[in-house]
Amino acid sequence: MKTLTVGIGCRLHSSAEQIEAAVRAALGLHAFDEISAIASVDIKAHEAGLLEFCARHTLPLKLFSREQIAAMSVDNPSAAAREHLGVDGVCEPCALLAAAAEFDAANASSTAGTSGAPHAPITSNTVQARLLTRKTTHNGVTMAIASTTAHPAREQTNPDTHAQDLP
Repeated sequence: MKTLTVGIGCRLHSSAEQIEAAVRAALGLHAFDEISAIASVDIKAHEAGLLEFCARHTLPLKLFSREQIAAMSVDNPSAAAREHLGVDGVCEPCALLAAAAEFDAANASSTAGTSGAPHAPITSNTVQARLLTRKTTHNGVTMAIASTTAHPAREQTNPDTHAQDLP
């Protein structure tokens, strides 16, 4: 069952292989086929490596504006994200926004009369999107994993703390 959303922030010109290695490292005990969507900031809409990774695995790429991302709270703000994008982080907020959007889309038929808002809420009815894996960094790619299903929360850390070039 596809219940995970992966938020990704990456250096400019990161390859599909770099992104795949980072995602696989962050998944831990979760299976790759549990991923329902990849999410990032809208300026990554034409990032070749990210697009290739999504196409290779037939995963939708959900993009969020800096305004949507800035509305989210980030426990450990990123100086690079703040400098380059004016937001406190990319991967964690995007993972949460995408998880909430996935839940809303899956339940749209049961909520007649509800219009899709451009700013996806993090809480939908009684289900809350939450991070399963907090921001990890692998070879210049940061990622976080979120879900709206009941998985035990776990934190994963990665000592690779190289700054990333976001734009």
